[in-house]
Amino acid sequence: TKPEVKVRKYLWRLGFRYRKNDRKLPGKPDIVLPKYRTVIFVNGCFWHKHDCPAFVWPSVVRVGPEAARLAQHSVERDRKNTALLTEMGWHVLVVWECELKKKTIDDTLQRVARQIRENLPAKEKEQKASDSPLLPLEP
Repeated sequence: TKPEVKVRKYLWRLGFRYRKNDRKLPGKPDIVLPKYRTVIFVNGCFWHKHDCPAFVWPSVVRVGPEAARLAQHSVERDRKNTALLTEMGWHVLVVWECELKKKTIDDTLQRVARQIRENLPAKEKEQKASDSPLLPLEP
């Protein structure tokens, strides 16, 4: 979807490497960053029933009982998958479609990048912090 592409392009420009829609993980996350043990779901406000000011969920009469039931099923499935991923040691980030609008996209993407970096394993954080100059090889 377009919102997913926006997030992926931003992360790629920052040097993050990821997999898309990994079927081996619960919920088939939209973006998987194995190095950071982080998964990202980019959710649409309608189908995942986001309680945001940018979107008001229409009444069941207007959207129909089938759509309302499917949306509620999505919410329950999201909770279950998040719990399973957390138990497996993954950090779960959710980016909502409304957070990717012109007014908020920059702040949202910067927050996501910051949260990903916070999940970097301790060993790699130490290596990046040291940044020691290369020593010449001995003959």
